[in-house]
Parts: sequence; structure tokens; C-alpha cells
Amino acid sequence: MKKIVIIGSGVAGLASGVRLALKGYNVHIFEQNKYPGGKLSSFKLKGYRFDAGPSLFTMPHFISELFELAGENTSDYFHFKKKDVSCKYFWQDGKTFTAFGSQEKFLDEVELKFNEPREKVIRYLKKAKKKYELTGTLFLEKSLHKIKTFFSASTIKAILQLQVFEIQKSLHQVNTNAFSSPYLIQFFDRYATYNGSDPYQTPGIMSLIQHFENSYGTFIPTKGMVSITEALVGLAKRLGVKFHFGSLVNEIVLDKKSVKGIMIGDKFFESDYIISNMDVFYTYKKLIPKLKPPLKVLKQERSSSAIIFYWGVKSSFKQLDLHNIFFSKNYAEEFESIFKNKTVYKDPTIYVNITSKDVLNDAPKGCENWFVMINTPSNHGQDWDKLVKNLRAIVINKLSEKLGTSLKDKIECEEILTPITIENKTQSYMGALYGSSSNNKIAAFLRHPNFSNKIKNLYFCGGSVHPGGGIPLCLLSAKIVSEIIPDIKK
Repeated sequence: MKKIVIIGSGVAGLASGVRLALKGYNVHIFEQNKYPGGKLSSFKLKGYRFDAGPSLFTMPHFISELFELAGENTSDYFHFKKKDVSCKYFWQDGKTFTAFGSQEKFLDEVELKFNEPREKVIRYLKKAKKKYELTGTLFLEKSLHKIKTFFSASTIKAILQLQVFEIQKSLHQVNTNAFSSPYLIQFFDRYATYNGSDPYQTPGIMSLIQHFENSYGTFIPTKGMVSITEALVGLAKRLGVKFHFGSLVNEIVLDKKSVKGIMIGDKFFESDYIISNMDVFYTYKKLIPKLKPPLKVLKQERSSSAIIFYWGVKSSFKQLDLHNIFFSKNYAEEFESIFKNKTVYKDPTIYVNITSKDVLNDAPKGCENWFVMINTPSNHGQDWDKLVKNLRAIVINKLSEKLGTSLKDKIECEEILTPITIENKTQSYMGALYGSSSNNKIAAFLRHPNFSNKIKNLYFCGGSVHPGGGIPLCLLSAKIVSEIIPDIKK
């Protein structure tokens, strides 16, 4: 039986393992941590449970597809529900907005709060949907680095409608042209942050990102985000995938121009194929240092990173939901601070995720588990200790003011994540959450491919390669890899 080694047990590594086990391969997943999941993991602190990484769950059918391929019922192993409210938004002047999961209720709320004709919004949403339909198969589900991808009916159809993509405009320009309300413009600009980019730079085609949420909805796993990891690990094990935790891979062994296996310390593990779910930068730097890396690809601008405060809060707030956004007053200045000045903005947008709103055991009774995230630049050697200290005070003051209570005394436990700790824990180069940014008009083509052009049988998956970061795209990278790797000849 042909062997496949997968380095890293992030969601893309797990999904790759499932798909390739179904193809008949003998799959082994090696993980440096003693637990699976990569960024998609969890921890407990003084009676509170926190999801450590991704907090947004959309397009659950990509998870269900894996179970269906295995002939299983997703509901037997993994449970989730659709949220009536996708997110709540707060502005500094007192304006609030509830993004309902129902499109009709969403449109009603837009008309009520922003005085924006629903016809305008419907037209915008339809265009975003069309962008996704024209490009989804081409840009997200297929390799952009295989010639055959471009000789298809879907490619020709997309090329004939290039004007729809609005590549020559920034996302902000697209939104400004579509709407008159500055609140609604900022709302739709925010979706650039879903892949760690700048709405004032990322091309207009990125309006399709909101399609994932506004058309498919927002969901919450009934046992928290980590249950995605747990469900996929269970599925992989039932299919015969072998897991090796606490196993730091220190070298990909090559035989001339082909993979031969991996080294775990001084132990050699032979393999016919190798898939790296590790950040592609560190795959080259640490595992195959003698191989000349694709510098043009690896030198692309990094995506944003984050400072995350995990707070156990001795109170509950009825005005908040699972997802909450407190906007900065000057969005343009905020992104200039992040991407140009490489620092934390003085008045940052604050994202607050509270899973205990839906997963009741995540916090003691009458309390809440807060995941408080602020977008920051990736690590360029900034004084993060100083930035964190200043930011903490700013965030507490801003949230206290908006919520009408002193938050400082209600925080009974705390854990902090910075770009440095993100890099150390997840091997994400410079702490970038999504690999390279999508601020370039041709960013999709500049991401590292899902395979090596130089080394036979070496492949890549995860957020640092095509098609990008976030749970849905990581799952699609696994699909691409599994389709590129040949079927076993019987």
C-alpha cells in the first residue's frame, strides 16, 4: 500500500488525510503538538473553555462532504446549528446593526438602520453571488498552477465576463460606488479582514467573500469550534489514518528530485508522498533548507495578524451575541496603521466572540468566555509587550464605554496571544494568520501552488498556499491536493 505522510494536523491536513485514505492510501499524520487541530484547537482556564483559533463557521457543507464521501451521516458525529443573528455591529456614535441570518430580515434591517434602498443591496448581493459562481470552481476548487484548469468551459465563461469581477477597483471603491451610507460601506469593507487583507487595496472581486456568510449563513458547532477538529480526527481514525502526536518533523528527506520520507529526530520514516500542512515558508526553511525556495512567492506581503485577549468575564451581556464588532471611527487610518505603518491603531476595531452564548458549559453560570481579537500587522520586530499593554487599556476603556459598565473588574482570568506567540505555536511565518495577503490584484496567482515544481510527490495544503486561509478555503486546499495526487493503480 502506498504511504502518504502529512506534516501537521490542522484542518487542511485532517481533510487531506480523510480524502486520501478514501483513495486507498496508507496515511500517517505527524503533529509536533500533543493535540490535533493547529489553530483550530481549544484550552481551559479557571472554569472557562476557549476556542483558540478560528471563531467563524460558514459553509458547513464542506465538512459534511467529507462524511458523505466516507458513507457516513454527519449528524452521527458532528452537530451544529444555524445562527439567527450572524453578527452584531456597534459604532462609536451609538449606531447599531444586527446582521440577521435571514436575507429578508437582513434587508429590512439595512433599510431601517441605514436608509439604504433594499434594491441596491439586492443588486450588490446578486453581483457578489455571480462573482462566486463564475470563479468558485476555477479559483477555489482547482489548482491555478495546472494548465488543464484553464481549458475548461467554466474558465471560458469567466473570461468572457471579466468586467463582473471589478479587479481594477478596490473593495472599498466597489462598496462606495454601490452605497451612500458610510455605515453600510464600512460593514461591507470589513469582509476584507476575513482573509487578512486591506479593503482599500484588495481588489473588488473580494466582495464575493461576504457571499459565504450572507448566502450560506453563520453556524455554531454545538460543542464549540474545536469539535470540527474532533469530528475530523474521529473520521480519519475510522478510515485507518495513523496519528503521531508530539512528533516534530525536522527534515523532508529527498532522493535526488523526489521525496523519500521524513526525519523525526534521528528516526527515518519512509513515504511515497509527502503533504505539508505546515506554513509553506517554514516548510522550505526548516524541512528542505538545501532546496532553493520560490522567493518571489514567499516574499509576498503577509496578511494581518492579531492580538487576542481570552477573558473569563464575571458577568453576562444581553446586548451581545456570539459574534460582535465594535468599529473604529476611521477605518482608512486603521488599515494604514496595520499595512503601511506596521503598528496597532490607536482606535482599533474590536471583535468579541462569546461561544458561551450558545455553548452554555463554556463558562460558569452568569459568566461569559470572551475571545477579544484586534487586527494587527504581522511581526516585524515591534515591541509587542508595549503594544499589548497599551492596547489592553484602550480595548477595556472602549468596551466599557459602549457597554455602560466597568469591564476591568469583571475580568477574572486572562490569556494573551500575540503575533509572536501565534508564530511560535502554529509555525505561521511572521504570525500572519492567512499566509500572504490578498492586497494584490493578482494575489490568487501569487500564492504558492499545492504541489512542488521541483520535487516529485511533494505537496502543500493549508492557509499559506492556494486558495488561502480560513476554514472553508483550507478544506478546499485539501480537496485540490487529493485530486492532484494520482489514484492508486489496481
